[in-house]
Amino acid sequence: MAYSLINRDFYDAVINFEKSTEAQDYYYQVMDTEIERNGKKDTIRNRILRAYAMLFCEDTDHVMSGLIGPEEVEATADRLYIGRPGLDPQHWYRMSRHFPVIDDDNYDRFAALVIADLKAGPLRKAAVEEDCMLLMGEPDPLHMTMEQRKKQKIRSISLPQEGEED
Repeated sequence: MAYSLINRDFYDAVINFEKSTEAQDYYYQVMDTEIERNGKKDTIRNRILRAYAMLFCEDTDHVMSGLIGPEEVEATADRLYIGRPGLDPQHWYRMSRHFPVIDDDNYDRFAALVIADLKAGPLRKAAVEEDCMLLMGEPDPLHMTMEQRKKQKIRSISLPQEGEED
């Protein structure tokens, strides 16, 4: 992925998307940027959707080589938490980032938010400084029991550093 484009400016554009036409313009500019890798052209949008699929949709019915759509993002978004195992529902990621509905209009923006946050946003800083991370839990975090929260799986991932390709 062209990680030099997935930076703090991009993260800020996703966060401020609803408030600013400049943020919207920057978001679309980055998402529609064409990149070439191994002789194949692709867009940042497609790369982000593939990265999201690889990290969070492995147990859904999508094809790993294909792109995910609104259904897959919506089905997995409620499972993402900020923090440590045993967390309470106040740390539900999509709600804390103001995505009450995930649909055709914003599923790729939510996926972009997650990937940008992991790469250059507060989640990256929290992981380094506070030992907090993005966790994947049960499909409905508001109805998890304490035992279910404690059984959440933690899987380490590493993202390339600035300027590296994946």
